[in-house]
Amino acid sequence: MKPVVISGCSGGGKSTLIAELARRGYRTSAEIGRAVVAAGEADPAANPGYFAALVAAREIKRALDEENLGEGPTFFDRSLIDQIAFAARTGSALPGELGAVAPGDFYHQTVFFTPPWPEIFVQDTERRHDLAEAMAEYVDLHRIYPRFGYRVIDIPRGDVKARASFVLETLGLA
Repeated sequence: MKPVVISGCSGGGKSTLIAELARRGYRTSAEIGRAVVAAGEADPAANPGYFAALVAAREIKRALDEENLGEGPTFFDRSLIDQIAFAARTGSALPGELGAVAPGDFYHQTVFFTPPWPEIFVQDTERRHDLAEAMAEYVDLHRIYPRFGYRVIDIPRGDVKARASFVLETLGLA
């Protein structure tokens, strides 16, 4: 099974949902962009082009890693398409070899989105942008995923167990 992407609004509960899916025994892969920022490797505000290129290269490697393919899903926190949208939003260009990659077949056809959820949104050391920027990101992502042939489904708000069950039921895994 191809990796299943959970994307959407920053601060909408993606990482918490990924942790719940891991707790239930599913393979998961954390958000690469947050790890890059946490490690001090790149700052998306100071150098968005470098950040997008660095994360995009790692997203391609992750999508093609055989450990993330096979029986049962691996749930990804974001994807290469998120970086393509980020680069476009910031006016950055991905390097030619990355920009030429067609990610339309990397992931499971259904992509799950966490919608904006102001009540749980918080800024932190890796998420430095505000809610308005997160909501603009969500709108951009909602437009770009279908361009690559993916079907976007918003995950209803609710407790994390209900959200994880929704994802698994939608995929026919529960």
